[in-house]
Amino acid sequence: MPNRELLLIPGPTPVHDDIYKALAGETMAHTDARFVKIFKNSLEMTRQLFNNTDGEVFVVAGSGTLSMEIAIMNTVAPGEKLLVVSHGFFSDRFTTLAKAFGIQVDTIQAEWGQHVDAAEVERKCAEGHYKAVTVTHVDTSTGVVANLDELVPAVKKSGALFILDGVCASAAIEEDMQKEYGNAEYRLDVVLTGSQKAIGVPPGLAIVAFGPKALAAREARESVLGYYADIKNWIPIMQDPGKYYATPPVNMIYAFEKGLEMVINEGLDTRYRRHAALGKAVRAGLAVYGMKPLASEEVAAPTLSCILYPEGVNDAEFRSKLAAKGMIIAGSLASLAGKAFRIGHMGNVVEANFVKAIELVGETLHEMGKEADVQGAVNEFKRVYEGNL
Repeated sequence: MPNRELLLIPGPTPVHDDIYKALAGETMAHTDARFVKIFKNSLEMTRQLFNNTDGEVFVVAGSGTLSMEIAIMNTVAPGEKLLVVSHGFFSDRFTTLAKAFGIQVDTIQAEWGQHVDAAEVERKCAEGHYKAVTVTHVDTSTGVVANLDELVPAVKKSGALFILDGVCASAAIEEDMQKEYGNAEYRLDVVLTGSQKAIGVPPGLAIVAFGPKALAAREARESVLGYYADIKNWIPIMQDPGKYYATPPVNMIYAFEKGLEMVINEGLDTRYRRHAALGKAVRAGLAVYGMKPLASEEVAAPTLSCILYPEGVNDAEFRSKLAAKGMIIAGSLASLAGKAFRIGHMGNVVEANFVKAIELVGETLHEMGKEADVQGAVNEFKRVYEGNL
């Protein structure tokens, strides 16, 4: 089932034929020993993805939003305090979600396109007695990547749990739960994600990794305000997928196993370099057309870019013309709506996808009466990509 369109939005991302073939496999009973073996293998590779050797991983039917809920609901009790470190629209969703569970929420908000100052986070944590802090690794509204080297120590000095939203980052940027950020105690406590972005699998799976301190936070509570999202109900299943709690999405697990096999076989370090090179190269190529990223290169994400339009380019017309050519990109949100577009460069995409994308952008600008050096843009993309691999 070849992809008929060039789907370059913040997610879902293009799906490799081998993953489609796995998804289309004959549905087995969820207790079938053959399926149990597939599920176990998927869970083991999920642990490898996050280097989560002393915690637990959870893979359940749902979306990234469910992953957020699982992460917050199981670690922060009603009345306790959560700090949201926000680099954009999707970071802010933690605030609404947490308030639904009666959690007290404070927010540190960066200007869109900028980083939150780690020193401000450290000061806030020292004063606020927070149970946990959320950080969105890549905010898909702004294309800003969080600086974990600065933020993890800033949070962990206070003893708060560090909850990382990896929805637009996992399998493209390092999220190593054994990594020590300057101190043996300064590690990621929760990483949450979904299947449909850099992992390259269709939407449908909520994926969450809990470290020892996050598991202890749930164990210390008698109950939580949930049933399906309560990790205590899922731990026996994740340790033995032959047991039953709720019917797993059998075919999605087939696809997930194949997707993770592709990730692991490519090699995590190689995959991280490829994504970093693609991000830099896409932004460099589009810059030839006078299209500037919202985020400076120092804070720009490897997985997605928010690109400001040159003067006089109509957003709806531009994206509509590209869609007619088979290339799909996303509009921007909030105050950037109509002023910028968002382009994903993550998952199982390759160099040729973006050579074609940059050509189509140039052709579309020409059709709209704008000057565009298509060959120059393609050459710049190739130069930067090859120079950063």
